[in-house]
Amino acid sequence: MLGAGVTWNVSNVGAVADPLAEAYGASLAVIGLFTTALFLTHLLSQLPGGRGADRIGARNVGFFAVAAVLVGNAICLLTPEPGVAIAGRLVVGIGSGAGFVAGADYARSASTSPLVQGLYGGATMAGGGLAIAVVPQLEDGLGWRAPYWSALAIALVVGIVLAVSPRDARVGRSRAGILADRQLLRLAVVQTATFGLSVVAANWVVSLLTRHGADRATAAALGALVLLGGIVTRPLGGLIVRREPRLTQATVTVGLVATSLGMLVLALPLPLAALGLGAGVAGLAAGLPFAAVFTRAQRLRPDAPGAAVAFVNLWAVLTILILVPLVGLSFSLPGDGRIGFAALATGSFAALAVVRRSF
Repeated sequence: MLGAGVTWNVSNVGAVADPLAEAYGASLAVIGLFTTALFLTHLLSQLPGGRGADRIGARNVGFFAVAAVLVGNAICLLTPEPGVAIAGRLVVGIGSGAGFVAGADYARSASTSPLVQGLYGGATMAGGGLAIAVVPQLEDGLGWRAPYWSALAIALVVGIVLAVSPRDARVGRSRAGILADRQLLRLAVVQTATFGLSVVAANWVVSLLTRHGADRATAAALGALVLLGGIVTRPLGGLIVRREPRLTQATVTVGLVATSLGMLVLALPLPLAALGLGAGVAGLAAGLPFAAVFTRAQRLRPDAPGAAVAFVNLWAVLTILILVPLVGLSFSLPGDGRIGFAALATGSFAALAVVRRSF
C-alpha cells in the first residue's frame, strides 16, 4: 500500500498532460515541469529516506512520506496556477521519494527473499500504472483537480493501513560510505535503464498515442501498460531469482533487450495495435530486473540496506528528472515525440554493458 500510494503521484499528472495544459494556460513543456518538480525532491529525499529507514525504522519514515504527499496535493488543489502546482509537487516529491525507499526496506524487514522484493516492486508499478489508466477517466468530473484529489484520497487510505501495521527492526549506522560503492553504481545503471526510462515513457505515452490516432480513453488504457506490466514481471523476476539464481544474469539481460525493443516500436510510425503491443512489451520487460537489482543491493550492504536501495534508485530518479522535460520538447520536433522514444530505446539497450559485472 505504501509503495503503490506514493508512486501514484509519479504519473498522475502526465496522464492528463493535455487537459492540464489547457486548464493552466501553459505548454506541455511547462506541465512536464510539474513532474520534474516532483522528481527533484524525490531525488533529494532518497538517501535521507534510506538512512532514516535504517536508523528509525521504515514504518516511521512511511508516516512522514504520507504526510508530505497529503500536504503537497492539498497545495496543488488551491488554484490552477503553474507556480502553485510546482510548489505543491515539490512537497509531494519528498513523500514519494522517502516512501518508495521506506517501502522497499519494510519489505526486506519482512523477508529477504527476492520474491518479496518483486511483490513490492509490482505494487509500486501498480500505483503509477493505475494512475495513467484511472486519472483520465476522472478528468471529466473533477477537471484539472483530478490528479490531486485522487492522490490525496489514496494517501489517506495508506496512512490508515500504516497505522495498523507492525513495527520493523532498525539496522543502525552503516560502516562505510554508500556513494563510493561501484557495485551499487552498476546496479543503478540497470535500474535507470528499466524503471527510470519506463517512467519517462509513461509520462508522455498518452500524448504520443493521441497524436498518432488514438482517442484519449484508448491512449490511456494502452499507455498504462508501460507501468502496469511490472505488476506481473517484478514478482516473476523475483520468483526466477529465488528458484534459479543461475538465471539472474539472463533475466536482467532479457529485461533490458525487450524494454529497448518495446520503446523502439513506440518510436516507429506503426498502426495503433502495434504501438499498444510495444507499450505492453516495454512495460512487462522493464519489471524483470527489479527484484534482482534490489536484492543484490541489500545483500551487498547488509549494514545499510535502506541506504543501498536509495542510492541505486536515486540515479534512476535523476535520469527521470532530466529526461521528462526533454522528451516533452521532442513533441515539437518532426515525428511528434517519436525521436524522444527512440532515444529511450537506445538508453535501455546501452545498459547491457554492465550486466556481466553486476550479477
